[in-house]
Amino acid sequence: MKIHIKYMVSIRCKMIVREALDKLGIDHGTVELGEVEIRGHMTPEQYEQLGIVLLKSGLELLEDKKAVLIEKIKHTIIEMVHYSDNLPHVNFSDYLSEKLHYDYTYLANLFSETTGTTIEHFIIAHKIERVKELLLYGELNLTEISYKLNYSSVAHLSSQFKKITGLTPTFFKQLKQYRRRIPLEEV
Repeated sequence: MKIHIKYMVSIRCKMIVREALDKLGIDHGTVELGEVEIRGHMTPEQYEQLGIVLLKSGLELLEDKKAVLIEKIKHTIIEMVHYSDNLPHVNFSDYLSEKLHYDYTYLANLFSETTGTTIEHFIIAHKIERVKELLLYGELNLTEISYKLNYSSVAHLSSQFKKITGLTPTFFKQLKQYRRRIPLEEV
């Protein structure tokens, strides 16, 4: 049995969920972004207790199928942008369709209706957050970051960065007050 969890967007969230499951004595398998494999049976009382514990950490159990699919879209994008060494060299629409086994038009319409933004804007927002992170680490130059995140050029990355943040990547890196990143669940 799988349960789905909203706002589970980081490794820290996965640790919180694992700890909650262990504390409640719920036998579980893999804990992925937004999804947990439950082994055996979970009582309604355990499910309710898990929901209460997760809410205290800002997480939420999901039951609605469309809400679950929206979270899967978000987690797929977050995983792809923030936790992959290199982004896949395919269209994001093809990648999402293949990964989630749904037609992209259906995914895009559902996402837009539910979130009020497009999948493309969601991806761009996360790519820009990833650029910020990589700029602040200082390990890669702008050309390497551009390549890593599949931008067609440094100019395209810089243009998109400025459009979203109002700053050039170079200026962003120099400003200490802008070094604070946005938490992933708020992007």
